Amino acid sequence: MHDLSEEIFSVTEKNFDELALRIFRFQYQNNQLYKYFVDELKMDIGKISTITGIPFMPIAFFKNHRVKTTAFDPELVFESSGTTKTVSSKHFIKNSALYKQSFIKGFEKFYGPVSNWCIIGLLPSYLERQHSSLVMMVSELIRLTGNQRSGFYLYDHEKLSHVLRRLEEQGQPVLLIGVTFALLDFAERYPMQLLHTIVMETGGMKGRREEITRVEAHAYLKMRLGVAAVHSEYGMTELLSQAYAKAEGLFESVPWMKVLIRNEDDPLFVEGKGAGILNVIDLANIYSCSFIATDDVGVVHNNGHFEVTGRVDNSDIRGCSLLVR
Repeated sequence: MHDLSEEIFSVTEKNFDELALRIFRFQYQNNQLYKYFVDELKMDIGKISTITGIPFMPIAFFKNHRVKTTAFDPELVFESSGTTKTVSSKHFIKNSALYKQSFIKGFEKFYGPVSNWCIIGLLPSYLERQHSSLVMMVSELIRLTGNQRSGFYLYDHEKLSHVLRRLEEQGQPVLLIGVTFALLDFAERYPMQLLHTIVMETGGMKGRREEITRVEAHAYLKMRLGVAAVHSEYGMTELLSQAYAKAEGLFESVPWMKVLIRNEDDPLFVEGKGAGILNVIDLANIYSCSFIATDDVGVVHNNGHFEVTGRVDNSDIRGCSLLVR
């Protein structure tokens, strides 16, 4: 198959399904693991004509298998944080430029040109390990801002508070993106009124603080940091695309990503809306698997926007998982 990146990133609602079905057949033919999985379901792939009929591969396969479409030596290997007791997922990346294209185009769809922003990353738990797709994304966005005050902060919250106050005085649009526990720690010690700053959480408590719901975390951050809403990012090691929520945990996907709902009792029964377990189509995953059955429980609304309300029982708690509502 020819290079599909141009088609993927220019896809529309009108031709999404057609492109997804083409990618399904390409991956069935060129991904031995996925082909074996589909064949075990005893499905006639010639009769699959809708995206809800495509078999979605369990996300756990990324833990114990090399999920690769076509043969290649990976440019990158992303690895989930996991815990000391769990096996980490690994995502083998054929083309790092494809990932960059996905997250840059995705960010700019929701927030405009990266160069307009000063981006500050508060991601201590991720910076302390290698192979994090989130760190690569934020690092590249920081670089693209061209702003000398953009950068990562580990635990120097006092310095961060001074920088944010200075940027606020200058009226500079700022994106403060952080893992939830770090944002809560910062807000607890340095309350302030942020008028030009977007606060975005990527989820995750990692046992660093008492677990609280997303609603409680957002309410606390809004009160302590003076923002009207807390934004959220939905992404994971196994995906090359993101969804963003600008308020209340209601996520909107990029055009080349779609979230569907599968039935908990019948995982092959998939619908375009409703409540259940989330299935994700990520067309940017052209060289791994674009059809992922996640362990996230949620709701997909009529307009395609979705919420994450929890996780399937007995699934691993991810370091970057979103908070349970």
